[in-house]
Amino acid sequence: MVTLALLAGLGYGGWRVWQKVDPLFNVPVNEGCQTTVGGNSYTLDLEQSGNAAIIVAESIRRGLPSRAATIALATAMQESGLRNLDYGDRDSIGLFQQRPSQGWGTRAQIKDPWYSSGKFYDELVKVANWQTEDINDAAQSVQKSGVPDGYRKHIDAAKAWASTLTGNSPRALSCVNRSTDAGRAGALAATTVKGLANRATVTAKGTTVTVRSTDATLVWAGVALTMASTDTAPIASATVGTAGWTLDPKQFAAWSTSTGPSSSPSGTTSATTGTVKVRG
Repeated sequence: MVTLALLAGLGYGGWRVWQKVDPLFNVPVNEGCQTTVGGNSYTLDLEQSGNAAIIVAESIRRGLPSRAATIALATAMQESGLRNLDYGDRDSIGLFQQRPSQGWGTRAQIKDPWYSSGKFYDELVKVANWQTEDINDAAQSVQKSGVPDGYRKHIDAAKAWASTLTGNSPRALSCVNRSTDAGRAGALAATTVKGLANRATVTAKGTTVTVRSTDATLVWAGVALTMASTDTAPIASATVGTAGWTLDPKQFAAWSTSTGPSSSPSGTTSATTGTVKVRG
């Protein structure tokens, strides 16, 4: 028994050493963003996360509840896989596969993610009881798809992403972009600036995007929208108050909490401040 125990220990130790040196055990995650809500993780690649950010930002800009963003995300996940397609069934194009021939707009308009998201919300709010109706059915009421139950399988992921990008699930988001290009804070902040509009103060200076508001949820939304837009510029770190995140190029890094003071400057103690730094 002692011999068997020793052999087992040596075997485990050898496996741990091999795990550290064998590249098969240390394969970096694919580039993208991952949100973890309620113990479940959902991952999008960089293109998808950027489009998800625009869809949610447009709902915030319009003052719609996160449920609207959930319905829109589930719809785009089903229709295009959150990709701004220039093809589809018949003349369908874009994130929501909207058809110019059916009055959704011109091809150029529909290919604009902001426009197509706005048109979706225009129709969604016309649906009776959309705020309480089954999410799949609300999406189908807008889309009138030939696969009427197709949105249902995306509901859990859509809820998690909507909650994260509207700021209702803090510390949930992590991203990996290994680009060595020098990004611009202005480009990174574009979605956040447009989405939050006059709801929060968003500035881009040097390598830093700063979001400030007396509403902490809006600050978390601004930081999440900015991080999810990392396809436009690689990010190195983010903070909200004493919570911090730092890029790990091999895995989706978790948020941590520092013991230092809040990042709110003197004289604005009632405000919450968030930052996202571009990797130069």
